[in-house]
Amino acid sequence: MNVSNIGIELRTSSGPGVLHELTGVIARHQGNILSVDFHEDQASHTQYYFEIEVPGDPAALVQHLLDLPVVSHAAQVETMEKIYGKRIIIMGGGAQVGQVALGAILEADRHNIRGEHISVDTIPLVGEQQLAAAVRATARLPRVKAIVMAGALMGGEIEQAVREVRAQGMLVVSLNMAGSVPDAADLVVTDPVQAGVMTVMAVADTAKFTVERLKRRVF
Repeated sequence: MNVSNIGIELRTSSGPGVLHELTGVIARHQGNILSVDFHEDQASHTQYYFEIEVPGDPAALVQHLLDLPVVSHAAQVETMEKIYGKRIIIMGGGAQVGQVALGAILEADRHNIRGEHISVDTIPLVGEQQLAAAVRATARLPRVKAIVMAGALMGGEIEQAVREVRAQGMLVVSLNMAGSVPDAADLVVTDPVQAGVMTVMAVADTAKFTVERLKRRVF
């Protein structure tokens, strides 16, 4: 039996037990929930978005969800993975973030027109605790494949956060800066534009480049 990854968009009434009803239908169709997001758009209604691995015909699952009294809208949609693809998050000082983003966006465009899907997010931040919290939060965000630490001085708690997310499989690229973060990163690049380019190349399936094959890790 074919298994497909699908997105399902739902609009439901708000109240206790609604999520339980939705997941019950998904379970009866042997659906494996990969991610879920929901928010109240009005006091009486909630918008849900599921990404589900489902065997067989997804149309039957969508129809059974729509048959629930609490559901007013249900539709199969493209997954975020297919639309936005892999995510790269650039964080740090504003000037450095902008320069890294310049390289990353230009390189992502080159790969995306060849069929890749890579999106670039930025968040200019200052402060050890704020940056450490942002680094740790990337492990909880969907589709994030790499982060770039773009600043002039980072260390302490930020270094520990970098080591934690790397242990969970996240690729971390750092600018060559003062502080201990470069020691904790997978790859250290002096030029911010080049850092953005190399990060995209590292996560793109359409690039013949892997960090593991590099002879050195500082450029």
